[in-house]
Amino acid sequence: MSNYIGAIDQGTTSTRFIVFDRSGRIVASAQKEHEQIYPRPGWVEHDAEEIWRRTLQVIEEAMAERALRAKDFAGIGITNQRETTVLWDRKTGAPVANAIVWQDTRTEQYLAQFAASEDSVRRKTGLPLSTYFSSLKIRWLLDNVAGLRSRAASGDILFGTVDTFLAWRLTGGAHGGTHITDVTNGSRTQLLNLRTCAWDDELLQTFDIPRQILPQICPSSKQYGTVCFKVLDGVPLAGVLGDQQAALVGQTCFRRGEAKNTYGTGCFLLLNTGTEPVLSKHGLLTTIAYQLGKEPPRYALEGSVAITGALVQWMRDNLGLIQSSADIETLARTVNDNGGVYFVPAFSGLFAPYWKANARGVIAGLTRYANKSHLARAVLEATAFQTREVVEAMEQDSGKLVDTVRVDGGMVANDLLMQFQADILNREIVLPRVRETTALGAAFAAGLAVGFFKDLDELRATWSIDRRWNPQMDSSTRENLYSNWKKAVTRSMDWIE
Repeated sequence: MSNYIGAIDQGTTSTRFIVFDRSGRIVASAQKEHEQIYPRPGWVEHDAEEIWRRTLQVIEEAMAERALRAKDFAGIGITNQRETTVLWDRKTGAPVANAIVWQDTRTEQYLAQFAASEDSVRRKTGLPLSTYFSSLKIRWLLDNVAGLRSRAASGDILFGTVDTFLAWRLTGGAHGGTHITDVTNGSRTQLLNLRTCAWDDELLQTFDIPRQILPQICPSSKQYGTVCFKVLDGVPLAGVLGDQQAALVGQTCFRRGEAKNTYGTGCFLLLNTGTEPVLSKHGLLTTIAYQLGKEPPRYALEGSVAITGALVQWMRDNLGLIQSSADIETLARTVNDNGGVYFVPAFSGLFAPYWKANARGVIAGLTRYANKSHLARAVLEATAFQTREVVEAMEQDSGKLVDTVRVDGGMVANDLLMQFQADILNREIVLPRVRETTALGAAFAAGLAVGFFKDLDELRATWSIDRRWNPQMDSSTRENLYSNWKKAVTRSMDWIE
């Protein structure tokens, strides 16, 4: 009998394989980081081959931890960093270049070229023209890798976000691998029509991208094929979700109006809007939340913040002010406030709700009084301030008050941040018992497809609260801090001419 569901969680900085039982409890896990490649200012790349190697390694390590075998698994799912773009040779499986990561801004040169199409693109896709999404990354590769456009036109090249690349490799690669993506990842390419859930010919023509490189679009929960990799040979691959949508599913936000916020490399707040897409008028993204089997797709509003946890990493790796990411809280707690310091981490421009590609990072309010502890506190507070901006936009678009936010991601271990988040939002923050909600969402999707889980009610029954944070800050302090933050944000804008 198969007692477990596995999930590959391929993120921006690392890859994990997590094994869950029927109660949603973690049985085994393994994690490995991969290199962040910065060839030029604004460029961010990953080696897709390294990601593939790390994926195989974490699967083997997690299974060895509990002496698990393929027969112990009812299925596996994949969740992944979205938008990150891989093009590879159909016959050899070799990537034609490094993957262009979602944070990469090299495609800024195209924004003016396509400005006249922005309104029609947004109506179809729910997304603004931005360096963030896959469409312009594909276009850049086709334009800049020698001979690639002709190879793509002749059918020799395949495109995928990371889920597609891994699914193709896991199910056989050049020897019959399944070339698929799910609706959530497809919705982040800026090539999928939100209402038809299909590739849009007009969008393909606009961005000059050949249809033959694109994967088949599938529901998020479906048996796509079987794994050919030795230790999981014969196990169904049955769930695929982009990482933020996976966290929404893992948090069991299946009802309209339920919201979650994931604190990772970036910060991503999603609100379930039900079976109809809600086009944002306040700087948010409209996206597909999930599609389970033959059910109609569910939609979401999303506020995407580019730099949150990555700012802590920058403090560690670039400035050397802390030895480990966990040290940021200890350092920040040595002072009672930010000392008037505000850090706007617009390293890749500003995402929601501004979408200013020409913004750059700013530290504002510095005096001789400020020290590294104030800077550490400003780094943490930046995450909370950016989240409030997104929540306010979300409430305006949806017409609903977001009274509780379910949280997950690596930064939720930071108690100082979570309390400040509750304070600056003036909302309750809730942390679930199982914190690996991204991987859990992929496991839920796979489990539903293979009958490991019965229905959504069974999934909801696995969710429980571990901790709550309630606001403790007085309103005048809250609004003064937020007003200063908004002032600092304006200082970051229009930095690039």
